[in-house]
Amino acid sequence: MMAARTDAPQDAESSPAAFPLTSGRVKGYHRTAVDAFLESARRAFEDDRAELSAEEVRTASFPLVKNGYAVADVDAALGRVEDAFAARRRERAVREQGVGAWVESARTEAQLILDHLARDRRHRFARTGVLTFGYRIDEVDHVADRIVRFLRDGEHLTAEQVRSTAFRMQRGGYREEQVDALLDATVEVILAVR
Repeated sequence: MMAARTDAPQDAESSPAAFPLTSGRVKGYHRTAVDAFLESARRAFEDDRAELSAEEVRTASFPLVKNGYAVADVDAALGRVEDAFAARRRERAVREQGVGAWVESARTEAQLILDHLARDRRHRFARTGVLTFGYRIDEVDHVADRIVRFLRDGEHLTAEQVRSTAFRMQRGGYREEQVDALLDATVEVILAVR
């Protein structure tokens, strides 16, 4: 679920591409921006004291340009980087606070998500105005039902499935920022209990 920013010129690259490149009318992520972000993430991971969170990796965004990196390939790599940072955070928290505190924290977050999704279908999130576009309500409710089944019944759901969720738009739909925040919290819970 990586966001893409507006168009920006693509710098000429002299080094080999780290990911497949787009061609034709298909735009991809700005190569230099992606390379710089991944290099800073690598340094942060190697320096255990450096602060870069899984959430910062998940919400990273890059300009879309011609001949950029293929979006799906970069997003998949960022998902693996996010998983690594989340695992390190979990290990650190378990070491410092104990397993019980970590599990209780994940349980509390899961309950907050369940409480929010206990609202009636079509009323789970605030809506945009009738002239403004938001996420399509029936699609969001379908994903919300899957999240509930995961949290309540243990049905299989992966962080990657939640990250790659995309919704069509509709007038008067659910507010994007609220839905995205809940999806981010769900990813955090999934990563916490793995």
